[in-house]
Amino acid sequence: MGPRPGGAAMTDVVRLYAKVVGASVILIGLVGLVLGDKSLFGVLNIDIAEDGIHLLTGGLIFYAGFARDLRVTRAIVGGIGIAYLVIGLVSFAKPMLFGLVPSGYEVVLDNLIHLTLGVLGIVVGFFVGDRRTAADR
Repeated sequence: MGPRPGGAAMTDVVRLYAKVVGASVILIGLVGLVLGDKSLFGVLNIDIAEDGIHLLTGGLIFYAGFARDLRVTRAIVGGIGIAYLVIGLVSFAKPMLFGLVPSGYEVVLDNLIHLTLGVLGIVVGFFVGDRRTAADR
């Protein structure tokens, strides 16, 4: 059985997603470090703990965009997508994430961004394109 139509193009989408989202999340972390404990544009929560997490997760996602093994790319994108989805859901009930985020997620936009990144990461990581390896074909 041959690869599904568009499989190679979808592989490029997975890697492109990882590069673009990873770079964006890194940028958010860097801007947060520069601004300190101020809010970003007056609507997004920023604190040192969250900035560090953004740098770490953004770096992992960005790295995944260049990984040779597409399974690594998918695992990182999908795994971090699950983490962002959980953070987005939990932060509605516990805005300070059990004390981990001192300034809390009082603004719904933070939650919506985490939920969006979570759902997109899960879809791109686990469901987009041909997930079989060359050995499986």
